[in-house]
Amino acid sequence: MDLRINFNRLKEDILALSQFGRDPKEGISRPSFSKADFEARDWLKIRIKDAGLTLRQDGAGNIFGRLEGEGKTIMAGSHIDTVINGGIFDGSVGVLSALECLRRIKEEGLRLAKPLEVASFTDEEGNLVGDFLGSRAFVGLLERENLEKGMTKFGTPLLDILKGTEFTIDSILNAHRHSPEIEAFLELHIEQGTVLETENKTIGIVDCIAGKQYRWCYFLGEAGHAGTTPFELRHDAFLGLADFALKSTQHVATHHYGSKLTIGKVSVSPGAFTIIPARVDFSLDFRSTSKETLDNLEKYILELGEDIASTRGLKFNSLLMDKTDPVTPSSRINAIMKEECQKLGFSSMKLSSGAGHDAQIMASVAEMGMIFIPCVDGISHSPKEMIDWDDLEKGANLLLNVLIRLANLNYS
Repeated sequence: MDLRINFNRLKEDILALSQFGRDPKEGISRPSFSKADFEARDWLKIRIKDAGLTLRQDGAGNIFGRLEGEGKTIMAGSHIDTVINGGIFDGSVGVLSALECLRRIKEEGLRLAKPLEVASFTDEEGNLVGDFLGSRAFVGLLERENLEKGMTKFGTPLLDILKGTEFTIDSILNAHRHSPEIEAFLELHIEQGTVLETENKTIGIVDCIAGKQYRWCYFLGEAGHAGTTPFELRHDAFLGLADFALKSTQHVATHHYGSKLTIGKVSVSPGAFTIIPARVDFSLDFRSTSKETLDNLEKYILELGEDIASTRGLKFNSLLMDKTDPVTPSSRINAIMKEECQKLGFSSMKLSSGAGHDAQIMASVAEMGMIFIPCVDGISHSPKEMIDWDDLEKGANLLLNVLIRLANLNYS
C-alpha cells in the first residue's frame, strides 16, 4: 500500500503553530508553561482530537495522541517549546509530522498490530530546570530535590512557575507511573548542522547522540583600583577566565577533536571601568559522543580551573547543573530506516548529533531511532532557521513508512 502524508495539511499545521509566541524581536519565544505555550498546547490538543485520536496528558504536561492496538506502544514525537527568539521548525516538525502520520493511518482505516502514539514532551529546551523535563518525567529520571530547588533560566524558582499551572512537583514526579510500555520511539528533527546540506543528502540516519555536561562556574579574586594596582599584585578573576577559556578550548580541539566546549554566558563583577574584576561567573557546556571523553574532560576541566586559580591567587568553583550520557540508536531501527529510504528513493547517510534530543532520554526505556532532515546553512535556535519544505515531506513520509513497519513487526 503506497500511503503518503497529506503534506499541505502538515505545512499548514507548522505555520499555524508558529503563530503562538511570535516575538517582537523576531522569531518564536515559547518556553514551556508560558502563556504562548499554553495557547499552543490547547491548539495541539484540538488537532489531536480532530484527528480522531485518544488524547492524554500526564502530570508533567506531556501531551499524547493514541491509536489503539495490542501490545507495547510505538511512539513518535518531539517537543513544541522553543528557546527565546528561536525558529519554527526545531521540535515542531517532529510532533506535527508524527501527528500527520497517525492521522493518515486512521483516515485510511489501516489496521496495525500495535498501538501508535504521537508525543509532545514538555520543556525539551531546558528553560525551566535542566533539559528534557517532560521526557525525563515520562521515564522516571527526575529527582525531587532538583525540582524543588530548581531555578528557571529567567531567574524564577520552578515552584513559582508551577503555581500558575495545573502541575505540581508531585504530579511531575509521578508522571512515569501512568506511562504505557514503549517498544520503540522515533523522532524526526532538523539536523541543526550543515552535514546533510554539504553532502547533498535528504535524510540523516542518526547513529549517535552526544552526551553533555552543563556547569555553572566562577573564579573569585579581589577587587582593586585599575589605575594604581600593579599587575603582579592583582588577583584578576577575569584573567583567570580568559586563561581557562583559551587552554580548555585548545585542549578539546587538540586532544578530543569532534567534541565541543562552549562558554556561553559570562557575568563580571563589580563590572566597572576602574575596578579590577573580583568575580567572574560563567556557564560551561561540553559535549562528546564518547562517555570516556566526557569523563576525561570533566577531570581535566576541574583540574585546570584549580591550577589556574592557584597560579593567579584566585578561587575556582564548579557546580554541575545537568548531565546526559551519549546514546546509540537501535541498529535494527536504523536498518529499517535505510531500507525504507531505498524503497522511497531518498538519499541518506549516517551522522551523529551534537545536540541533545528527547530521543536520547527515551532510549533508556525503548529502542530508539532519529531521522534528520537538512536545515538551510545549518542554522537553528534562531529566527533565521529554515528548511526546504520538500525535505520535510520526504522525512515525514519516511517516518510514516517506518512507523507502519514497526507497528507490524514482532519484536521480542
